[in-house]
Amino acid sequence: MRVKSISSRVLPRHVMRLVLMIGILLVGGNAFANTLTQNTSWTIDRSNTTTKYRVVAYGDSIFAGYYGSISRAAKRAAPMVQGEYLSNSWGTDIEVVRRCKSGAKADDIYNNKIVAERSYMQDPSTRVVTFEMCGNDFLQARTAFADQKGTCNLGVIDSALAACTTYQERAMQYINANAHSAVKKKQIMNIYYPGYDADNGLSQCTDAQTGQKLNKQEVFITRLARSNWRACNFARQYGFDCVDSFAHYMGADYDTNGDGKVDSEALRWVAGESEAAYVTRISQTLRGTVRDANNHYASSGTSYDYIQSDNTHPTYYSSATMYLGLIGGSASGSGAAEFAQGSGGKNAVWNQFGHERAGWLHALLNPASP
Repeated sequence: MRVKSISSRVLPRHVMRLVLMIGILLVGGNAFANTLTQNTSWTIDRSNTTTKYRVVAYGDSIFAGYYGSISRAAKRAAPMVQGEYLSNSWGTDIEVVRRCKSGAKADDIYNNKIVAERSYMQDPSTRVVTFEMCGNDFLQARTAFADQKGTCNLGVIDSALAACTTYQERAMQYINANAHSAVKKKQIMNIYYPGYDADNGLSQCTDAQTGQKLNKQEVFITRLARSNWRACNFARQYGFDCVDSFAHYMGADYDTNGDGKVDSEALRWVAGESEAAYVTRISQTLRGTVRDANNHYASSGTSYDYIQSDNTHPTYYSSATMYLGLIGGSASGSGAAEFAQGSGGKNAVWNQFGHERAGWLHALLNPASP
């Protein structure tokens, strides 16, 4: 039997557009060949108040709550968790606005989210502005490095570090100049190391000096540490809080090496420590306590998975998601808080999921009053 080809004239135009868009997104074998807009606004609605304040979060797939879908995002991403803590503490409604582009590099987040969408932090109800960036700079650099053969070119990784440094500082400067005067907290979250265990292997390329293959984890951890030191040091300079996700994702919540300090606290950035000293502490002195966040130890006998099966994005509580549109877009909604603020200012799952831990870290630094 002869099969006839289908002319494009037969297909409805909206179907043709869909086919083309999906084709574009899948170039290179994954949905991040191009960026994906994932904006949400969710109001945590309390029954006993009409007063509402706003949290504004700018970022990439981390704050977006990306979990593999191009149409939906996780509701309880870190900014949402922070907003719930605020709502519980203040007894008010909290609108959590997430302006995000999954797959976007630092320059894209700065130019097309923070700058282009500054109106969200200029609203007089805004009390907290937070951002994160740079993850995709390093992920793309890692892919490029892993594909190298012949002599290793570390310039692709160093370029990612340079771009990250530039746009982290510019973002803080711009937020300081443009956020509404009523804003009480400005925050940056540094980056954890997804795929830490997977990177513990040799490169295909060889070092120009020794002629030997390089351990990929060794190459990246020093650059990542420099990026995180600079994020926190800029925060100190510009009046921001530094939310140290690296320490709390990669370090256990007990003392594994007998130095008298809980690992997740010992790995934290310390004000006044030099960049070189911090890099040495993370990549050498305390290296034995840095662990892949797929197994985050709450105690010697209890661990939780902070990273999804894609080995990149944080895990999140519940199956609640928000529909954004067929291929990204925006969504909004409202509802009651899912958790009360329990003992010690923590909800019941504060350390069991990646997004819950990041939201709690932000909330530790929440303003006491609006």
